[in-house]
Amino acid sequence: MPKDSLDEIDRRLLVALQEDARLTSDELGRRAGLSPSPCARRVRNLEAAGIIKGYVAVVDQAKVGLPISVFVSIKLERQREEELDRFALAVARWSEVVDCYLMTGQRDYLLRVVVKDLPAYETFLKQKLTRLEGVASIESSFALGQVKQSTVLPVV
Repeated sequence: MPKDSLDEIDRRLLVALQEDARLTSDELGRRAGLSPSPCARRVRNLEAAGIIKGYVAVVDQAKVGLPISVFVSIKLERQREEELDRFALAVARWSEVVDCYLMTGQRDYLLRVVVKDLPAYETFLKQKLTRLEGVASIESSFALGQVKQSTVLPVV
């Protein structure tokens, strides 16, 4: 089900679920203008099509003891497919990395790393990032504060 095939009801369902994935079928149907049965069928179709990838709880990182966000730019020695794949596989295993993007421009990857404090970041850097073969340079930027965070995509 490509994005172009989403109708207005599907879009309303996606907006409502992004705002609160715990809505009851009745409430979700009401917001989308459907009764509960067709509403549940549409949600199942969105899930089956991979448009809805899953459901999560958004956790306050500071309240769980992980107040530090570090944005890490990585430059690899070479940008061949094998090196890109090796880096991506390693990063996927590291719980400290909550976001990882393959980039254009001066750097190859941009990571967002969350840790409890500066010594924890130093440990991550020394025991994981710097030990990864093929990394040419690492540049870390510490977030001073968060201006906006959203998990809601503008589907309307």
